[in-house]
Amino acid sequence: MNAEEYSNLERVEREHWYYAGKRELVRGWLERLGVLKAECRLLDAGAGTGFFARELRGRCRVQVLDDHPESLAILRQHFTPEEIVDGTIRSERLKPASYDAITAMDVVEHVEHDAEMVRAIHTLLKPGGVAVVTAPASMALWSDWDVVLHHYRRYSLESFKKLFADAGWEVLDARYTNGVVYPAVWLVRKWRTLRQKMGAPTDARTEDRLPPAWMNQLLKATFVGTGRSWLRSPFGVSVLLVARKR
Repeated sequence: MNAEEYSNLERVEREHWYYAGKRELVRGWLERLGVLKAECRLLDAGAGTGFFARELRGRCRVQVLDDHPESLAILRQHFTPEEIVDGTIRSERLKPASYDAITAMDVVEHVEHDAEMVRAIHTLLKPGGVAVVTAPASMALWSDWDVVLHHYRRYSLESFKKLFADAGWEVLDARYTNGVVYPAVWLVRKWRTLRQKMGAPTDARTEDRLPPAWMNQLLKATFVGTGRSWLRSPFGVSVLLVARKR
């Protein structure tokens, strides 16, 4: 990401419905799968500011992985050297079959060769270990936000599932999330893109601002609800996939 994006993230991620909802959804899966235990090892790949990993401290043995200097500077304020892996998912510090769980929350879209990253995650997991992965959905939502965050792509559900189509994975759940807000997000991003093309000044991105408290709570509840409900949306702002290593 651009350096200033880490400051933007640190400023809003604790309360913003998107980030808080995503963490709650992923944490719920980790609890359900029984890997939040003192003896379990979890790697948070592409940890960013490390906020999610800090929430899990004391519940399992956490390590954070990132290779961006801005991220590492923040991580060093909160984690010990042994808990931080400076590098990519192929770092020599990461040993095969050594983790009970690996999370990659909005990370694979930053990686040019995303299938290679998924194979590396598979290698690092113990047999029966779980991966919980999220990513932005729908190229129709592509905007300046994706550009400044250095995204290579946004995913359809089918393209996301193909990353885990190898026989070495058992996909436990794969779905779109945030389908309810998709129309609003599409309109906001198309309007912003149009204004940019016209040379008109644009306001700060909605992703960098906290909505009013009542709206923030409603949007968070919607995010988490669509990620847990038996109902499946045919579209969404994000995709979520949970898989177990065979």
